[in-house]
Amino acid sequence: MINRMVDIKDIRFETVACDEKFIASIRQRGIAIPVQVNVTEDGYVCIDGRKRLSACCLLAKEDSKFGRIPVMILNDYSKAGSAFWGNTQNWH
Repeated sequence: MINRMVDIKDIRFETVACDEKFIASIRQRGIAIPVQVNVTEDGYVCIDGRKRLSACCLLAKEDSKFGRIPVMILNDYSKAGSAFWGNTQNWH
């Protein structure tokens, strides 16, 4: 899993309703828990965090800092070597 900052326009997701209390919390604190995504040839696909993304889309209209959010990429194992599996030697 890799964490990075990503433009919300590069993430495909279904918009959901957010109450004002939730939006106010993100406005004040930002995204505390990264949105989980899978990387594809066309960008990113949201796996978990549609509500956070929806709130950030609304907030980005007020302040551009909400246009980039932290994500956790679930399907990128490019930095996972044999140490990732707990071994320093391949046994199979």
